Amino acid sequence: MPDDHRIEIETFASLRDMPAAEWDACACPEAADGRPIDPFTTHRFLLALELSGSVGAGTGWDPRYLAARADGQLIGVAPLYVKSHSQGEYIFDHNFAHAYENAGGRYYPKLQIAVPHTPATGRRFLVKPDWHDTAISALTQGAVQIAADNQLSSLHITFCTEQERDIGGRMGLLPRASQQFHWTNDGYANFDDFLNSLSSRKRKNIRKERSTAQSFGGTIHALTGDDLKPEHWDAFWTFYQDTGARKWGTPYLTRRFFDIAQDSLRDDMLLVLAEADGQYVAGALNFIGRDVLYGRYWGCVEDHPCLHFELCYYQALDYAIAHGLSRVEAGAQGSHKLARGYMPVTTHSLHYFPDGGFQDAVARYLDAERDAINDEIEIMTGYGPFKKPNVEEQQ
Repeated sequence: MPDDHRIEIETFASLRDMPAAEWDACACPEAADGRPIDPFTTHRFLLALELSGSVGAGTGWDPRYLAARADGQLIGVAPLYVKSHSQGEYIFDHNFAHAYENAGGRYYPKLQIAVPHTPATGRRFLVKPDWHDTAISALTQGAVQIAADNQLSSLHITFCTEQERDIGGRMGLLPRASQQFHWTNDGYANFDDFLNSLSSRKRKNIRKERSTAQSFGGTIHALTGDDLKPEHWDAFWTFYQDTGARKWGTPYLTRRFFDIAQDSLRDDMLLVLAEADGQYVAGALNFIGRDVLYGRYWGCVEDHPCLHFELCYYQALDYAIAHGLSRVEAGAQGSHKLARGYMPVTTHSLHYFPDGGFQDAVARYLDAERDAINDEIEIMTGYGPFKKPNVEEQQ
């Protein structure tokens, strides 16, 4: 951090206290000539979470947005939250919580730099390019100091970039490896071109699944931008509630989130709906980045064979190929994605515990976990559906 600049760190409890243009100048300066790299750290997305009650009082996600200023000029921000539980994070730390409390400590509340309810990799330290190293250092030190000053158990930075992992590691935070399934566009001209990269058996299976799904007795709609209407969210809310109740007990997002999304986020979203006899029966919601499509939510009110695979995975690939996107991220977990062309990749997070003894114990655990994750990815990659080099297929 340069000595000739006076760096100040502040927190604020609502994005209504910072103009969108100021936040986005740090979060997505590239959006001046198009889409942001991802929509999740934009002012409009985070504010939609806040205004809809999807974060805030009673949710366990209490906003304390972080800002760094140099000589009064805003140089970086971060989406910081005080957490009273570990839900909606997708980087599981329940074993840390149990160990910490078994040792006599109080694990919650803790600090989290993250996009709530969103397991998508992206920048967590949102800094102006000319201030990159200084701003990241200031924001990191500021978050660490807040944890220490308030005697909080820990600080967690989840789904950060690999570069942020390396910077944080050099500053004494603990890097953690996790695993997801992503699809990579190898310059495919169309879906059949992608299928031709697969082994014969996997190619035939996907064709069969698509044929089965598309014969469910209705029509599949892929909607974005002005094609999205309030009635589409009425249908999707029913699907989302069902899935949320089964997976998490209660849905993370409120109904109002989708109303706000219709106004401020519809250009950032791709909603795939299945309609039969004039009724929507299933849907999958994706978010659109500059070069990546992010699969997020799925639900249904009728069960139809293979429709989940079609709406969540194959329609996403169709969209990515048609729009020249390089990747589809299919969200958390799900080894069934492997057979459908989504390969295992490493995701990253950073963790800090003011208690030195506990920090050392977690560091040893994360070293062993990282080795296990690397081994698992290597094994799963060998079971991928793509043709093996120099292996002649049996047709």
